[in-house]
Amino acid sequence: MAVTPQSIPDIPIDFRAPPPSPIASGRRSSFANDDVLTEFLETSLRVPDLILPDKIFPKQNCLETPPKVDFRSLCSDHEDYVASSSDVVSDSMARIGCFQLVNHGVPRELMASSREVAQAIFQVPPEKRATVTRSPPEKPWGFEEYHSEEDGSELSEEFVWCRDHDLKLKMEGISPVGYSKFSKEMEALMSSIEKVAEKILPVMLKNFPGKLLAPSGGSDHQGHEFGTLCCVYKHSQDSMADGWANSLKYDVIRMLIRGSDYSHALCLHVCDGCSEFHVYSKKGWLSFCPEQGALIITAGDQIQVASGGLCKQVIGRPILKGEKDDDGISMAFLYSPPNDTTTSETKKEATISLGQQALLAMILILVYQFLIFVYKKF
Repeated sequence: MAVTPQSIPDIPIDFRAPPPSPIASGRRSSFANDDVLTEFLETSLRVPDLILPDKIFPKQNCLETPPKVDFRSLCSDHEDYVASSSDVVSDSMARIGCFQLVNHGVPRELMASSREVAQAIFQVPPEKRATVTRSPPEKPWGFEEYHSEEDGSELSEEFVWCRDHDLKLKMEGISPVGYSKFSKEMEALMSSIEKVAEKILPVMLKNFPGKLLAPSGGSDHQGHEFGTLCCVYKHSQDSMADGWANSLKYDVIRMLIRGSDYSHALCLHVCDGCSEFHVYSKKGWLSFCPEQGALIITAGDQIQVASGGLCKQVIGRPILKGEKDDDGISMAFLYSPPNDTTTSETKKEATISLGQQALLAMILILVYQFLIFVYKKF
C-alpha cells in the first residue's frame, strides 16, 4: 500500500546557529594594527579641555563718536535741513544704535537740580525700602541694588520712577519731604524730555518701513503701559580700575539673553558730566566721550521692530570717573508713545458737538421746506 503525503507525520525542524569557534590565545586580532586602533579609541574618548573667555563683554569696536544732531534742524521748517538731519539720525541708529542730540532745549539747570534732589532718594534706609523694592512684573518701579560677585560689595543703586499712584503713596509714606521735592523736579524734567522725544520720533520713523508697535508677546507691565519710565542710577565711587566694568555685568548679560525689562522706543540719557559713554549690543561694544550738555539717544526694541531689524536695540551706560565730590547720578528716560494717540486724535476730529448737530438739523429742515415749496409752485 502506497503511503500518501498526508500520512507522513509532521516532524519539526530545529535550525540553530552553530556556537562560535573559540579563538586560540596565540591568535592575533583580525585588525591589521592594534596600535592604530588603540590610538583611535584614546583620541575619540578623550574629553577636550574647554577654556572659557575671561571677558563677558562683546568685542570692543574702534573708537567712534556718534554724530551730533541739532534738534533745531530736526524741527526746522526747511525740508532740506530736516531731510539731511533725518538721514544722519537713521544712519547712526542703524550702524551703532545711538546719536547725540544738541540744542534740545532742556535746561541744564533743570537736569542738574534733578540729579541733586535724587541724592535724597538713595538716602532712604534699607529697612524702609522693602515695600518699594522693584520686582517685575508686579512692581516695575522702585529700588534695586547691584553687588559685586567677588566680594559682595555694592557697585551701584537704581531707582525706577514713573507716574504711578501706588509708587507715590508708598514713597510719601517713607520719605514724605524728600520724595515730594524729587517728584516735582522729575515731573518737570520728564515733561521736557517727552516733548523732545515726541518731536524727533516721527522724523526718525519716516525712513523706516514699519509702524511703531510694541513687540508681540510683551506683558502689560512694560514701559508702554506706564508711559515714560525714568531709571535713576547712583554710581559707586569705586577707585578700582575695573569697578565700573563690574557694575555693568548684570545689564550686559541681561541684554544679551533677553533684552530690556521695559519695552520702549527711545532711551534718552541725561548724563551731563560723565567721562565716557558705553553702548553695548550683540554686534559689539562702543565707547566715546559725549558732548557736554547733549542728550544721548539710544534705540529701543520698538524701534527695532519698526525698522524691520535695520536698527538694533542697544544698552547705553554712562561711566562716571569723577571726583569724590561728584554726585554720581545719571538718568535714563525710556520713552514709548501713547498707543491711543492716533485713535484719540481721530475721534476728536470726527466728533460733532450738540450745538453743531442742532444747527445742521435746522438747516436740513429749511432746505426740505424750500424744496417742497419749489415743487408745489412749479
